[in-house]
Amino acid sequence: MSVAHRVSTDTQLARLLQIGVVLEEVVEVRAARHYEALSPGERDAAIEALLEDAREESADHRERLEALIDELDAEAVPIEEIEALVEGQYARTGPEDFDGVLYDQLHGEETAYKFYDDLIEAVEASDAEFGLDRERLLATLTDIREEEADGVEDVTAVMEARE
Repeated sequence: MSVAHRVSTDTQLARLLQIGVVLEEVVEVRAARHYEALSPGERDAAIEALLEDAREESADHRERLEALIDELDAEAVPIEEIEALVEGQYARTGPEDFDGVLYDQLHGEETAYKFYDDLIEAVEASDAEFGLDRERLLATLTDIREEEADGVEDVTAVMEARE
């Protein structure tokens, strides 16, 4: 399921929020793997801090999205189905597809930003009544999107400093 032009039901919204949860898990796991795989020559305070912040931010985003999902009167989609959707739509690349840790991290941050941007647009285009407060939903998604934008800027700054 990709982000539609508009979100019309609690079930559709819950599925989209679940995709966000899985996207955050992907970013968190990849940041942790990168952190563990850094060679002594690659280790520096900026990269270590960037990866640690990415893991913490992704965990926070997952918790916030899960809280929204809990408020919806919607059937949960099996996690395997959501993971398959994320794999097919948003995680077509692996860490090995990028020239280094920072490019992979940048890709994850940009993918998440685009997903939240599309989701916000779809919610705003909808006139559906959801099982949770629309303003709180949009505020949460907007905050997460802005944090992803900050992540893109942080990765870019570290990349530029290393050139």
